[in-house]
Amino acid sequence: MLRVLTFVLVGLLAVAPAFAGEGAHNEPRPYHAERDAAQDLDDAFARARLRGNRVLLVMGANWCHDSRGLAAKFEKPQFQSLIDLNYELVYVDVGYKNRNIDIARRYGIDDIVGTPTVLVLTADGVLLNRDTAPTWRNADSRSDEETLTYFTAFASGDMVERGGAN
Repeated sequence: MLRVLTFVLVGLLAVAPAFAGEGAHNEPRPYHAERDAAQDLDDAFARARLRGNRVLLVMGANWCHDSRGLAAKFEKPQFQSLIDLNYELVYVDVGYKNRNIDIARRYGIDDIVGTPTVLVLTADGVLLNRDTAPTWRNADSRSDEETLTYFTAFASGDMVERGGAN
């Protein structure tokens, strides 16, 4: 009997990390409450103006699976290349949708309804994706191809949503 219990216990310990979301521990956690989000954004705009890039503002939280999942996608080589060439990436921590909301409001996003909320901005601060900015709360479920196509379209300058430019 003791041998059977030992076997069961060892087996449970072996699979426990999978049930605890071990993969989630490997996802990046780029959202930091202690950062000066306004300064980070100002710095990104300065770099964007110098390089002729867009600003990719990702408003999310480390507790959010989709926020971390999008950050993990952005670390893949095909995304890294696209972002490095075309964007200044800024992660802003929104806490439990109650922190740094003033930054979203600057661009006409009144509330963070889901995380992440992703804003694509020109170097001059014009929001290009007003209609779809709040729709990224399923970011981790989206295919790499769909996500890459979306950000490539905005990077090329070919994409401005009907309600996007303010």
